[in-house]
Amino acid sequence: MHVVVLGAGYAGVTLVRKLERTLPKTAAITLVDKRETHLVQHLLHRAVRTPEIADQLCVPLDDCCERATVRHATVDAVEYDAGQVTLSDGTLEFDAGAVCLGAQTAYYGLPGLAEHGTPLKRPEDAEDIRKRFLELCETGGRVVIGGAGLSGIQVAGELAELANDERADDTVAVELIEQQPTVAPGFPAPFQDAIAEKLTERGISIKTDTTVKSATDGTLDVADSSSIPYDQLVWTGGITGPGALSNVRPQVRSTLRLGQRTFGVGDAVRVIDDNGTMAPATAQTAVRQAAIAAENIEALVRRDGGGFDPRLSRYVYDSLGWVATVGDGTVAQVGSNVLTGTPAKTLKATIGIQHLAGIGAVEEAIDFAQDTFGTES
Repeated sequence: MHVVVLGAGYAGVTLVRKLERTLPKTAAITLVDKRETHLVQHLLHRAVRTPEIADQLCVPLDDCCERATVRHATVDAVEYDAGQVTLSDGTLEFDAGAVCLGAQTAYYGLPGLAEHGTPLKRPEDAEDIRKRFLELCETGGRVVIGGAGLSGIQVAGELAELANDERADDTVAVELIEQQPTVAPGFPAPFQDAIAEKLTERGISIKTDTTVKSATDGTLDVADSSSIPYDQLVWTGGITGPGALSNVRPQVRSTLRLGQRTFGVGDAVRVIDDNGTMAPATAQTAVRQAAIAAENIEALVRRDGGGFDPRLSRYVYDSLGWVATVGDGTVAQVGSNVLTGTPAKTLKATIGIQHLAGIGAVEEAIDFAQDTFGTES
């Protein structure tokens, strides 16, 4: 019996660790990812202002796995029913598998946007954003962040704080634009309002109801026939599926089943839960979906000797709350309560520490905790 997990993001690494504990020792597990490390993506914005944290956010895959085999390759295609993966270095056959390949930044086919807009998906992106912004701090100018979801909000906050650190807050403008009527679209109104307040406190301009049509070197053309000048453009305006899935995020129901042998988990797919709710593409939902996928893969493995299709577990979306940083400020919503200040900051840090510890990155978790809360003398 061979189980293959494609992708080592939140969903993939969480799923592998669960399968290592629940599958029979006779079941072989292979984790496939082109990179050698797992990235703690939800904290990546911090590397824009504090580049030394990047090392703590990149955990070697060998450290995340207890008995799974790690194969470094790019996934080119997946046959969901046949149980076959085409890789950059060959093929893999599997009896049960999961597509956890994450998502790519969406540019929506808008002319010039991919060429001129820097995404924030990898440490290299954070390094590039920081380098360009520090140059802007020397000359003055405007940075525009396209997309006011949590990623855009958090990178805008880091850049505003970095401008203050460099004493350039009077010469560098940070502007956040969003197609929807509010920042953090799709989140509860109190959470949106608290984030907007934190952005404004840091001198970040907010332009909502703004639809980008195209980009040239130094200018964004928008739907009302006006233009927005910029000296640096960061694009966090949405996601699309991975290349192996033809840049599409296929829809799966609550069992997460993509095919007879394959499940889809996390940002690579659009999940409709058992109540008919579309689950948001977040680290929180990816981790919780991984638990359901692990139960369902185990059911397929234990049925391997034959018999009827097993009864599969079903995913129900249930948010634990939301948290976002805006520079040195943090906003959280737990239930109907909106938190700011130290309680919100502690919650944000605790999520990162728990994730690192949960995937076996204990030393990284300790280092991150010390950097966040300090050490006692």
